[in-house]
Amino acid sequence: MADGAYPLTLNRFTPGPENARTLRDALGRFPTGVTVITVQGPNGPMGITANSFASVSLDPPLLLWCPGKASSRFDAFANADRFAIHVLGQDHVQTALGFAKRADAFDGLALDECPHGVPLIADCLARFECVTVQRHDAGDHMIVVGQVVEAALRDGEALVFSEGLFGRFVGAV
Repeated sequence: MADGAYPLTLNRFTPGPENARTLRDALGRFPTGVTVITVQGPNGPMGITANSFASVSLDPPLLLWCPGKASSRFDAFANADRFAIHVLGQDHVQTALGFAKRADAFDGLALDECPHGVPLIADCLARFECVTVQRHDAGDHMIVVGQVVEAALRDGEALVFSEGLFGRFVGAV
């Protein structure tokens, strides 16, 4: 061991229904960015907060996100032909909380126009307008793969989520 190091003890477990909370806690050790996904739903614009977002490919430009099947918004998001992913900044905690609770939490948000009807949050850190190209069943979620057809970005600090809390990235090096 290096100087100052100490032995770490991991609490091992086999994932299952009896320890779903422990699995969730373990997954929460991985900090993620915070996004809001938007679609034009059957009754108007809809949004949902998600941290299940990843870049897949640069050529072609593909990304993915994973809506949960237990969500009352699942059908609208899983079946949307177009969607937008908005990477949130430090000043968007209330936006993240709003869309975590309600699909129509657009009050007070500046929106950009989209020719395809997908609501676009104007002041996010980055935005990816996508066409859905694949859907994959994945347990209690669905993997939605989108091809990016338009993107935008601005400077700012990303909103980070870890262990059930919002925070910020602090560089160590």
